Amino acid sequence: MTREGGCLCGAVRYKCEGEPINVRICHCRKCQKAMGSPFFARALYDQRAITVSGDTGRYASSDFLERVFCKQCGTRLFSWRFNGTAAGVALATFDDRNVFAPTEHIWVSEKIAWVRLDDGLPQYPEGPT
Repeated sequence: MTREGGCLCGAVRYKCEGEPINVRICHCRKCQKAMGSPFFARALYDQRAITVSGDTGRYASSDFLERVFCKQCGTRLFSWRFNGTAAGVALATFDDRNVFAPTEHIWVSEKIAWVRLDDGLPQYPEGPT
């Protein structure tokens, strides 16, 4: 199965082949800052399964992860691991924004206080064990 998506202005497009490794909502402070949002809802894919076209920018947000965005409109698209293993694809950037539903919440120890988690999904204080 191929799923496609892209940025707000259309300058960056991507294709993801196969199924994601997992689909999670991350509440860590770095994701909050990077996304400009209370959390980062993403599908984690093997980097080899993702093809990207268009002009992207990158920002190293930690020693192991960089954030990838459209240089033209600024849409934040991916969290890309430096070690080449995986990349998180922002769920709302898929053409079909309902293609995946998250299965768990991670880093809820850093969740914004007014965010209510009443969806019944598993919650982990940090990453799952």
